[in-house]
Amino acid sequence: MLNYSENDTETTPQLRIEDISLKTPIASSYLLENISFQVDKGDRMAIVGPSGAGKTSLLRLLNRLSSPTSGSIYLDNQEYRQIPAIELRRQITLVIQESKLLGMSVREALAYPLKLRGVNSSNIGERISGAIEQLHIPQEWLDRTELQLSVGQKQLVAIARGIILQPKILLLDEPTSALDAGKAAHILQVLTQLTNSQTTILMVNHQLEIAEEFSTRVLHLQRGKLIENSISHQINWVQLRQNLIQAEAESEQEW
Repeated sequence: MLNYSENDTETTPQLRIEDISLKTPIASSYLLENISFQVDKGDRMAIVGPSGAGKTSLLRLLNRLSSPTSGSIYLDNQEYRQIPAIELRRQITLVIQESKLLGMSVREALAYPLKLRGVNSSNIGERISGAIEQLHIPQEWLDRTELQLSVGQKQLVAIARGIILQPKILLLDEPTSALDAGKAAHILQVLTQLTNSQTTILMVNHQLEIAEEFSTRVLHLQRGKLIENSISHQINWVQLRQNLIQAEAESEQEW
């Protein structure tokens, strides 16, 4: 068990995950098993692993879309279960792969969560303008609906929505999977600027070259277990790539 003083702000992590496990709904196996790690403010953590490793399940736990079977999660030294879900999600935003606009235009979809939070109209407009400028989203997209956007365009809109909310922690599930190399590189620059402003980012990504370029820490999961938790520049990226290729091949054989 890790112990931290509540008054020691320099050593207390922003997120602390202690021995969490998550069973499948039929309770015959684990999606995650005995996972422990911590995240400091401003970290850029890449979460890597083969398909079925538990990466998305971990993000859902951190956003409290599901709850661990056992173990505890702490935000700023406060146990998750002591924080109302709506308040926690105002501080921790999850951007999923398949983001939906629910019949709204892009402008309406970007504004809607801010209206729910009581943000005034002028501030909403400023945030939307700032985000689309940062992400190089054309103004004409704002009047489009979901059916008028490509998969990559919807991915950019989803990232914009996450940025606009200005969370303490941004959780990203494969945010650049449908983007070309140039757009992906620009997104990484924008996200890095956010962490320089003390936003913490945890990103699931299958593209190791992106994880290597972006991350300050790497969390390697396999079959629901934590294999490695290291500072990025200490990772043997060649060996990690080989391990993931082998793990994916073994997974395919099982299917």
